[in-house]
Amino acid sequence: MTNQYLGIIIGGLLPAVLYSLTGIFSKVSNQAGIGIGPYLIIIGLTIALTGVGFYFFDSDAALHWRSGIAAVSIGITWGIGTGLVAFALTKLRAPLSQIVPLYNLNTLLVVVLSLWIFSEWKDVSPFKLVIGSILIVVGGTLVSVA
Repeated sequence: MTNQYLGIIIGGLLPAVLYSLTGIFSKVSNQAGIGIGPYLIIIGLTIALTGVGFYFFDSDAALHWRSGIAAVSIGITWGIGTGLVAFALTKLRAPLSQIVPLYNLNTLLVVVLSLWIFSEWKDVSPFKLVIGSILIVVGGTLVSVA
């Protein structure tokens, strides 16, 4: 198996399954009555422990100010987004099956930003990208409209 296919499995398919479980655990946790603050703290501590595991697994433990600032930015944006999802689930009683397709429209934004910021437009098929984007938007719209 080539590194490209292995990368797709390890970096694409497995995280897709894990992120799916994340949505389910999010709903279970919020339905059980956890506050948003404790919810995010527990998640953050668990992610930190997971980071320790990866730290020992990965022989390259490099850290630079630029990469550190980007990592802090991930934590801030992910934490706020996750807190907002928890708020919608607990306080507004939003159905998980409707909000997940909407917040996963982030895929389109990441695609657009990656094409622009990292010049990835040089390496993609525009036709496949447009068709895939249309399917994402149509799918998100279909499941979010009650």
